Amino acid sequence: MAEQHTPVQGTLDDLGTPLSECTFVVVDLETTGTRADASGITEIGAVKVRGGEVLGEFSTLVNPGLPIPPFITLLTGITQAMVAPAPAVESVIPGFLEFAGLERGSLLVAHNAPFDVGFLKAACAAHGYDWPAPQVVDTVALARRLVTREEVPNHKLGTLAGYFGVADQPTHRALDDARATVGVLHGLLERLGAFGVETAQELRGFRSAPTAAQRTKRRIADDVPAAPGVYVFTDAKGDALYVGKSTDLRRRVRSYFTGSEKRGRIREMAALVEGVTPIVCETGLEAEVRELRMIAERKPPYNRRSRNPERAPWLKLTAEDFPRLSIVRTVRDDGAPYLGPFRSAREAELAREALHEAFPLRQCTRRITPAKPTAACVLAELGRCGAPCSGAETAADYAVHAAAAQGAMTADPAPVVERITAHIRELSEQLRYEEAAGHRDRLAAFLTASARSQRLTALSAIPELVAAAPARGPAGAARPGWDVHVVRYGRLANSGVMAPGTDPAEFVAALSGTAESVFPGPGPAPCASAWEMECVLRWLEAPGVRLAESAEGWTCPVNGAEKYRHLTDWERGVSALAHR
Repeated sequence: MAEQHTPVQGTLDDLGTPLSECTFVVVDLETTGTRADASGITEIGAVKVRGGEVLGEFSTLVNPGLPIPPFITLLTGITQAMVAPAPAVESVIPGFLEFAGLERGSLLVAHNAPFDVGFLKAACAAHGYDWPAPQVVDTVALARRLVTREEVPNHKLGTLAGYFGVADQPTHRALDDARATVGVLHGLLERLGAFGVETAQELRGFRSAPTAAQRTKRRIADDVPAAPGVYVFTDAKGDALYVGKSTDLRRRVRSYFTGSEKRGRIREMAALVEGVTPIVCETGLEAEVRELRMIAERKPPYNRRSRNPERAPWLKLTAEDFPRLSIVRTVRDDGAPYLGPFRSAREAELAREALHEAFPLRQCTRRITPAKPTAACVLAELGRCGAPCSGAETAADYAVHAAAAQGAMTADPAPVVERITAHIRELSEQLRYEEAAGHRDRLAAFLTASARSQRLTALSAIPELVAAAPARGPAGAARPGWDVHVVRYGRLANSGVMAPGTDPAEFVAALSGTAESVFPGPGPAPCASAWEMECVLRWLEAPGVRLAESAEGWTCPVNGAEKYRHLTDWERGVSALAHR
């Protein structure tokens, strides 16, 4: 066993590390059989390399505690006598893990990696060692994508070693085979370079060789800055094809023209792309918001989400003598309370059903004129409506139900929660689980929308809010200074990075003085899309954010829908909305 001292490599949290700077630990095992649960390891060999240089080697026989089958001895030359004095696997694993440095960001490489990794994971599990779960590179899988059958008859290690002219040929001994795999890996990485794969992130995402269109368009990224912001792919006419954001514009744009891009529609788009417009942003939040605004404005055909925020459905309690619940697409300044927005009309309908279950609101769409009563519908017979249409219920009596429904929508959903949960318990006791699930879905849709509306309403009520957080660079890495944002009525009005040593009061005053003018409006999201406001809320609620100024208090109802978050996974709905 021999190893050279090597410097510790930083973690690959963003996996954007150039391949030339990555530490690869190439491993090979010899075993008594093919099943990790029924066989044992007889030898471990590993080679640590970085930038084409061998940094160290690890090699040891292992006593498997099992008989070695004759055909394995014939194949590897490893006999029972050879492994008898060797250490057991539980004594070898700690040394191998320390050599490999997998917890420090090394990439684990093997030829037919599932086999070797399976044995290593099983050995760790059997003897109480934590498996570090590194990024794994399988040279067999990589070779199948990069080396065609016209070039080689198969993708065995010996065949590939011969094809790439590797000096160390495999011999079915662990260290020899690991050395041969190193040579094959270098040959494959060189070929990957021709396809534009240059980082660990791109290597992880590589699925197949890029199309000819992707390869020819790679030049588009040459002049894109390595900075956070938004990018817009355009066609020959200058029309937007796709809008995206990134903490590193150049790296992200390049990725569309490499084998790491596997989305069929994006590979199709590459054939149409003729240019890219980078828009550098001060902060990550600014980039996120700009992306949403540009997608909504330009509606690029290759963006699937966020293209039509104006079409999102809302649930409205109409402003009339006998209000009713109506699903609408526009929020108007009519004094009516609104709930939403919803991800779909179906979810809006479920929320409406939840409110109808709790309150005897009319469900007809006709205009009611007390002077001209009409016959009551079947809902009145079922006790689910007071029949104001027939004159059986006065406007004052009906207003009590409407006010209760409005209170549940905007402040305290307890009446809806209590009514529906009681019904769910009753149905469950009767083993009517499918019906109970339907009521659960109605309650979930209502609470999700109610919580969202209350969060948006609270933020949109503040004329101006200034907040700051430690500045972040690519992949969330800390950088000097503070990210500062001005938010007006829920809309991001300005962004900036305050450098160390800057007077905070002067900086905030200047940022506020040059911020976009924003004026209040109706509904929970009057000045920005709900998706933009959710981005702002996520940033404001993140650890480390500090409120510098706020024109008014920022509060949600004390008994609001967030109180019942344990009843439904409404946060997942918020996240989905933010990435429509």
